[in-house]
Amino acid sequence: MSNPAVKVSKPGRTPMLEQPAKVRARNFLEVPLGYTPEMAQTEAARCIQCKKPACVEGCPVGVKIPEFLKLLRENHFAAAARKIKETNALPAVCGRVCPQESQCESKCILGKKSEPVAIGRCERFAADYEREQHLVEMPPKQPPNGQKIAVVGAGPAGLTVAGDMILLGYDVTVFEAFHKPGGVLMYGIPEFRLPKAIVEHEVEYLVQLGVRIELNQVIGKTLTIEELLDDFVAIFIGVGAGLPMFLNLPGEDLGGVYSANEYLTRSNLMKAYQFPYYDTPIIRGQNVCVIGGGNVAMDAARTAMRLGAESVKIVYRRSHAELPARAEEIHHAEEEGIEFLFLTNPQQYLGNEQGKVRAIICNKMELGEPDASGRRRPVKIPDSSFELPTDCVIVAAGALANPLLTKNTPGLELNQRGYIVATENGRTSRPMVWAGGDIVTGSATVILAMGAGRNAAQDMNAFLQQNSKIW
Repeated sequence: MSNPAVKVSKPGRTPMLEQPAKVRARNFLEVPLGYTPEMAQTEAARCIQCKKPACVEGCPVGVKIPEFLKLLRENHFAAAARKIKETNALPAVCGRVCPQESQCESKCILGKKSEPVAIGRCERFAADYEREQHLVEMPPKQPPNGQKIAVVGAGPAGLTVAGDMILLGYDVTVFEAFHKPGGVLMYGIPEFRLPKAIVEHEVEYLVQLGVRIELNQVIGKTLTIEELLDDFVAIFIGVGAGLPMFLNLPGEDLGGVYSANEYLTRSNLMKAYQFPYYDTPIIRGQNVCVIGGGNVAMDAARTAMRLGAESVKIVYRRSHAELPARAEEIHHAEEEGIEFLFLTNPQQYLGNEQGKVRAIICNKMELGEPDASGRRRPVKIPDSSFELPTDCVIVAAGALANPLLTKNTPGLELNQRGYIVATENGRTSRPMVWAGGDIVTGSATVILAMGAGRNAAQDMNAFLQQNSKIW
């Protein structure tokens, strides 16, 4: 590498190349193409190296952002990746799917007069460079302390706990219900947004550190928390919020009405998009409707388009301004030809003689006063119902806590919605059992789950080192 450290004078951030919309809408290849080394250096040089960097405060796992950007600027690309990994075990994932615009980048002082530094794009570049150039190095580990830790769930929260605790000298085993580790990174987020080979590489990094992963282990069925406590000194529960949520509308049992959870799991984890190489069936609707307006709805809609749909509509009961999905995901969906039906609420599904969905009866809505979420509440407009033809419906209206583990763990306090009650540091009502991520907060982001895992790991280590008997 001969590129010198660069200086930059332009105020705007460095754009990232993408697949053309019409091309990518029919393939599952990754949409953004990433930075070149020169682009990464140019963007990193925009960082003004604040003495009190607010961007770090905006990162749930505390990545040392100015430090890794300085290394990028000075052409030390692999060192930049290692700096990120000091607090983030999944940088290639976070560089792709974190909502940086509402976290670290929202705190960047450059954003007050221009555009914030593209921290996420730089993080992605550093992690990709280290991986692609085969420069990954194992960080130093503390000597084994003889204490065994169990992690339930190989999603972002669980993998973060595993990565932190293995470096502290613990013997770590992760129990995963599916046949592949990664949690929502594998079953929920589509290939075109997060290639599965990258997730597998990040997981393999943890395995090389010494983490053991036991697959096809449904804790609460194959093993209980009580049984795990016989062999492990502490447990972290990070099973996510994977129970599909429907709207309880008439006709929901018709063929062709999916939960987004099932639809995306079939396509992503079970590779239905590669049929017939994988024999996982999935309905390839020609006129698809997706109910909801979050990131999962965007993922489902964009997947349906790639599976060959002629028309894909997102049906959302509020307006564009209230869409909870990331602005980038909305923008990509619009570019790819996804239609948005705003202020529209489904009431009933209609079926044909074969028992398959053929239409949705919808009502038009208007916005009233704000509700508990702070968004204006949608109110039905009288006599506004209409029939919306469709041959496939994907309900992306959120998810609930999976009760398999929680219902089979006596003494584990849950809230009214079935989520585990835990402190900020992840302690549950069961001694020596921590929890974090979506099973505590409800559906949230990958990086917030990772932040919860980091807090729990730090508290778990402190508690075990103190040999305290007070929970």
